[in-house]
Amino acid sequence: MLFLACLLSYTSFCQTDTLRVMTYNVLNYGSYPICQGPNALYHAYLQTIVQYTKPDILGLEKMGSIPTSPSDHNNTAPPGFGDSILQYAMNAAFPGKYAYCPFTNASAANNMSLLIYNQQKLGFIAITSSYANLTDFNTYKLYYKDPNLATTHDTTYLYVTLNHDQSGTTSDAIRGGQITGEMQHITNHFIHLPNMINMGDFNTHSTYEQCYQTLVNPTDTNFRFYDPPFSVDGSLTYPADWDSNPNTFAGFLTTSTRQSASIPNSCGTSGGAKSWYDHIFLSPWIINNANHVHYIPHSYRTIGNDAHRLSISINDSSALKNTSVPPDVLNALFQMSNKYPVMVDLAVTQNTTGTSPSDPEITPTGIAGEVFVQEQVSLVNPITSNISMYFSPGLIGQNVTVECFDMLGRSVLKQPVNIGQRSIDIPCSLNKGVYTLRIYSKHSVLCMTTVVKK
Repeated sequence: MLFLACLLSYTSFCQTDTLRVMTYNVLNYGSYPICQGPNALYHAYLQTIVQYTKPDILGLEKMGSIPTSPSDHNNTAPPGFGDSILQYAMNAAFPGKYAYCPFTNASAANNMSLLIYNQQKLGFIAITSSYANLTDFNTYKLYYKDPNLATTHDTTYLYVTLNHDQSGTTSDAIRGGQITGEMQHITNHFIHLPNMINMGDFNTHSTYEQCYQTLVNPTDTNFRFYDPPFSVDGSLTYPADWDSNPNTFAGFLTTSTRQSASIPNSCGTSGGAKSWYDHIFLSPWIINNANHVHYIPHSYRTIGNDAHRLSISINDSSALKNTSVPPDVLNALFQMSNKYPVMVDLAVTQNTTGTSPSDPEITPTGIAGEVFVQEQVSLVNPITSNISMYFSPGLIGQNVTVECFDMLGRSVLKQPVNIGQRSIDIPCSLNKGVYTLRIYSKHSVLCMTTVVKK
């Protein structure tokens, strides 16, 4: 109780917020032909997991690929599946809390990654880097909705890179090439690493692998990442081979939640906890609290792994009952995927002075100098032939601009609007797809959100 009281006192004094970050391989969630079960059932499993973990940033890897346009036929998930996840899983857990970033599938893969965020705390700006290999490796730029933003005109940016590397013990070179390519794209966009999270399913079998060494021990130390359990928390030491010696890493193993190859279904790998594929790497700025975001020590954890799951299922009670999460969450994790999700907590210090280090983007994109106002704007989403907007009374009489950006951050619609009444429709001839919509005046941003054009 004393530690809790001190933590609450520190939080109040320093005006900090917490961001809970989770990455999760969801084993072809939404893909067709169906391997695991009906989408509605798996929405419910994810809802249960989200209600327990309460992530502010969630990376879903290896979900079914969603069509990016009407002419995209590489999909295995139905059109609008991202909206289904929001409606029936994420926002079913916490109404109105979540949105997702635009997604890509330039690699024409049968699976993709999707980044979901707490829109009450964070906003999406752009995809700053995109590398297409066997799957797409995207770096997303988010901003923190600092309560002082209207006064300081300064916010904190956070970049998230999602990964799903090639699996298999003989695919070390392929994984190495994937992460090398990803990092080349990142170095083309940054002078050094900003507040950046690099996370996902890397399919690594040890720290000796090229892809792992490219991240934690690069030639250019300006682009070095940290794996929290090792160099930050000191819970583990290098080198590490979790495939050969899983007992040493029992509480960190992420593959597999299932001991049987046929229960609950024949999807994914079996054998129980035996390897550690899923990681969250953090940049030096986050480790050293250089720009209002820092890692909370020893917050890295594997959800549902009580360190007693070697070679058995997550819900196996023959040796020791798993009480690390509630029973309904345990069942949802067992059913949802053969992978355990992993999480970290980040502390965000509010920017009360309007001063912060310059982000090291070579070509910056952002909202610097723009003020977010407290008046409300509502949108009909999905949008069809019109963008229908509803404004609170305090906005009547303002001149604003409505602008839409595609998934690569390109402006595809820009329309000046005079708010003469509370309800306004403007024509929309955009192609079907996912867009970022922003409504702003000369000095303020009224709304920035993700919309779907049907």
